[in-house]
Amino acid sequence: MAMTTATIHEITRVTPSPDSLNSANEFTLPLTFFDTYWFKFPPVQSLYLYQLNDSHSTPSYFNSEILPRLKQSLSLALSHYLPVAGYLKWPPGAAKPVVSYTPNDGVTLTVAESNVANFDTLISYEMHRAKDLHPFTPQLVLSDDKAEILALQITLFPRQGFSIGTAAHHSAFDGRIASMFMRSWAYLCKHGTNKLPPELTPSFDRSVIKDPSGLVLLFLNQWRAVFDDNTISFKIPASLQAVSDAVVRATFEFSSRDIKGLKEKALSELEPDGSGKQQRHLSSFVVTLAYTATCLVKAKGDGDRDVVIDFGVDCRGRLDPPAPPTYFGNCVVNYSSSADVRNFVGEDGFAFAIDMVSGLVEKVKKGVLEGAVMNVSNFYAPKLPGTQLIMVAGSPKLNVYDADFGESKIKKVEIVSIERDEAVFMAESRDGNGGVEVGLALEKHEMDKFAALFYGGLRSLD
Repeated sequence: MAMTTATIHEITRVTPSPDSLNSANEFTLPLTFFDTYWFKFPPVQSLYLYQLNDSHSTPSYFNSEILPRLKQSLSLALSHYLPVAGYLKWPPGAAKPVVSYTPNDGVTLTVAESNVANFDTLISYEMHRAKDLHPFTPQLVLSDDKAEILALQITLFPRQGFSIGTAAHHSAFDGRIASMFMRSWAYLCKHGTNKLPPELTPSFDRSVIKDPSGLVLLFLNQWRAVFDDNTISFKIPASLQAVSDAVVRATFEFSSRDIKGLKEKALSELEPDGSGKQQRHLSSFVVTLAYTATCLVKAKGDGDRDVVIDFGVDCRGRLDPPAPPTYFGNCVVNYSSSADVRNFVGEDGFAFAIDMVSGLVEKVKKGVLEGAVMNVSNFYAPKLPGTQLIMVAGSPKLNVYDADFGESKIKKVEIVSIERDEAVFMAESRDGNGGVEVGLALEKHEMDKFAALFYGGLRSLD
């Protein structure tokens, strides 16, 4: 099967619109401990796929009508999100890096075209090679002294649609802000305005993040220890970004009916707690993650290993006092728990996974930072022999499918970078039916096993 390719037509730099700039010629944000927690995490690559009708997806129409609007609205969006147009830098003599924007900074935008024959597969839930998405996602430029914060690529698929690929530095902002930026860009494009509604207007007030324990430097030192690196380089080891040719991708959907059935299954299988009542937290997130984790463990096969379940928690509304929901930056910490593989593979595996995930959620309620994982080396648990890491990327609450640019509603969102460590991408259902999507990247024989377990288990709920 031929590899997918994209022909690059243009590489340009889009700068913030001068008509909408606030008064600052320069803009600097100090990194908080939430930011340095993700300092050497590899860039997050995402892909937003849109389907167009035949007349709007011809190169002549797209390049003369749609592409100019995308560029213009991107420039307007950057004027509201100045840090995105800047760089991560480490000023001489400073103890920590900063996010820095100066005049003429901007986002690198690649414009490309591809005549792939499998566009319908790419926007579906069907299995396809992970590397099929690589030509449509850009790379961040990371050097010793600075790092791009965001890079973008717009790719036209003639007579089919277009995609927007993103590469973002996780040390500058988290998934909530990544989604908010894309929705802001889409809003400005669709409505032809230069103003954002309050729910899409970022807040840059860093005073809301308190750090009496000095976590900001603790995490930087932990990253240096992970890579045995005493320098201040922004480069990421290439070994962390290698992907096997055997890896395939597929998306699985839980309907609202499936979720209801899983909650009923959990209630029937869980043992009551000491009070005689079942007190577990049975949200849609808990039951879908527990079910997915159980299928992943069984698909991986037998073997003596630990299983780690790890997910991020948005701390904005959980801090004291809370940060605004539009706070720009990272405000996520990870919660994780591990258990022996044998707990997941028996008849009680789903109930065990429910208890495990529910227990982590209950920890959050007791104090969002108290139960969090405060060691960045946990990101690289898969590198340790005998560990299966099930790390969640995204969230069903990020509204990624609201990035509507007006030409066509979005058909598919992928986090391309989950293939590095077999993470699980969770999002709201694209159909807005209250369901949950789960995107996976596995070797084909494991994906086949997972699919059989996933669909077989859901059919048994009827």
